[in-house]
Amino acid sequence: MSAVRKVKILDGVKIHLDGTQLRVTGPKGQLSRNMRFPQVTVTCDDKEVTISTESRRKEITSMVGTLEAHTKNMCRGVTEGFEYRMKVVYSHFPIQLKLQGSRLEIANFLGEKKARYARIEQGVTAKVANDEVVLTGIDRELVGTSAANIEHATHIRNRDPRVFQDGVYMVQRS
Repeated sequence: MSAVRKVKILDGVKIHLDGTQLRVTGPKGQLSRNMRFPQVTVTCDDKEVTISTESRRKEITSMVGTLEAHTKNMCRGVTEGFEYRMKVVYSHFPIQLKLQGSRLEIANFLGEKKARYARIEQGVTAKVANDEVVLTGIDRELVGTSAANIEHATHIRNRDPRVFQDGVYMVQRS
């Protein structure tokens, strides 16, 4: 009972395995990830990446599926990329957003005098238009982390969440 998962390599994508470092190159860029995990073997040929283990332990067999998902996300990222759309919601005070390099300034949140800031990860492109923030990039984890940073920056404490629903929230992932 060994776990084996195979990921087919898409057209236009080149995958190179250097020891445990997996490099995926495509039309949109290059991603790299360390695929080392005890008792898990990663092999690569021209058509597919094979992730396997001989172990029966749940922790190790589940890691095979995790590494498969990482590989698929890297392949999709270098071909299509990822786009997260976030919506600005306010009922009390209009929220103003400004991009300042690698961070997003959130001003007038709940009428606060001091602005709040959210970090945009390196490799992620942010666009602010009206009441929408669009995050794009080739690394799914970095795009998701940037979206989480923005949501976290507008977290409301010490108020009734049923009344104060202001914030910047994720509405679409693609």
